[in-house]
Amino acid sequence: MHDVAPINPWVALAYLVAGVFFILALRGLSSPASSRRGNRFGMAGMGIAVVTTLVTHELANPIEVIGAIAIGAVIGLVMARKIAMTAMPQLVAAFHSLVGLAAVAVAAAAYLNPGAFGIADEAGQIFTVSRIEMGLGIAIGAITFSGSVIAFLKLNGNMSGAPIILPLRHLINLGTLAAILGLIGYFLTDQSPAVFWTITALSFLIGFLLIIPIGGADMPVVVSMLNSYSGWAAAAMGFTLHNTAMIITGALVGSSGAILSYIMCRAMNRSFISVIAGGFGADDSGGAGGGAKEQRPWKPGSADDAAFLMSQAENVIIVPGYGMAVAQAQHALREMADLLKKEGVNVKYAIHPVAGRMPGHMNVLLAEANVPYDEVFELEDINNEFAQCDVAFVIGANDVTNPAAKTDKSSPIYGMPVLDVEKAKTVLFVKRSMGGVGYAGVDNDVFYMDQTMMLLGDAKKMADDIVKALNGSGH
Repeated sequence: MHDVAPINPWVALAYLVAGVFFILALRGLSSPASSRRGNRFGMAGMGIAVVTTLVTHELANPIEVIGAIAIGAVIGLVMARKIAMTAMPQLVAAFHSLVGLAAVAVAAAAYLNPGAFGIADEAGQIFTVSRIEMGLGIAIGAITFSGSVIAFLKLNGNMSGAPIILPLRHLINLGTLAAILGLIGYFLTDQSPAVFWTITALSFLIGFLLIIPIGGADMPVVVSMLNSYSGWAAAAMGFTLHNTAMIITGALVGSSGAILSYIMCRAMNRSFISVIAGGFGADDSGGAGGGAKEQRPWKPGSADDAAFLMSQAENVIIVPGYGMAVAQAQHALREMADLLKKEGVNVKYAIHPVAGRMPGHMNVLLAEANVPYDEVFELEDINNEFAQCDVAFVIGANDVTNPAAKTDKSSPIYGMPVLDVEKAKTVLFVKRSMGGVGYAGVDNDVFYMDQTMMLLGDAKKMADDIVKALNGSGH
């Protein structure tokens, strides 16, 4: 055992206050209506934690530290102002990669100079408990970094969103993970550089290998999973640095990310292990053969048709998807809904938990367009209303409305809860073309149903044209 200097009670109190603020931040972020307040709590908590850490530690070069904080603040402000809401998923992935890399950097610094961190004896041998913390921290941090880089590239379009299947990938992954765990155990008896840096290299490698075979349809789970990893990496480094704030923050982020991953998997009726093992369409079997079904009759429609049908309806349910996000059609969509409401049409929005490319993606986009929160409903709260709905207006969604999830056991999305749009009297389906399929790689039978009218084209242009038609027809 090694002695740890007692913590100043005022420092402990400051970190406790910061931790409470972080809890309030998570609470606020649970709803779009309170998300801004939650962000303010998070900013205040982080400010308290950073200032307390700087004040209570001797800085080798305060100017360098303050300069680094200033540079980071400027970069953060510029990114926050310039980033589009549609690019938020890849930004989140990029942030996760930085947290993972920071954990690796801290672990490496602690390994190279353990005396400065107070984790070594007089002979320079790192304490056993610190080796455990360091090994886990650098492994989780490296996995978070490399996995987040792949997630960013997939979300940003620099890499195909389709699963990239490597031969014998399961065997390679299991072998690599077993090697990492075995080396961490061996690190407890041998702190040689070869062991430490091999753990680091293998951890970077397994991060790439785990995320490459995961397809775009599973990205919401991947984002929340990486969020959890980044938290546990920070918590592990908090123990190494004897920093209470890092431990609290990391544990909060890690546990909340894990819970969110579980919720996302439940929303897709999938196990967490199956997602990590390969994701939608990752196997050669299972109906992801690609491409729409050939020569099936479908009914084309226009913006004028859509405007007429919705203006004559009593109830319209709008289902936004990732195609809406890519086209940045949320503002035009809200304008369309406002015109319909002026004519007495009851308009609601139906959100699938995994719509988009990160948890809550659709909610964020609709909030940006000032869609009233009380008009937005999650799947379980609105699904039974489609049977009484006059028009279901689907804009840029595919997999989350596919009834094959309920009927086709060979489909890769079988068992995933979906929005029952096919039960509406009329379905208006906005889609770029009939040739494409969703990220799961399967066709949607709703396209070919008698009550469905396909509105082909860019989602934003289609929404704009419907708004013009509503205005032009006197509605």
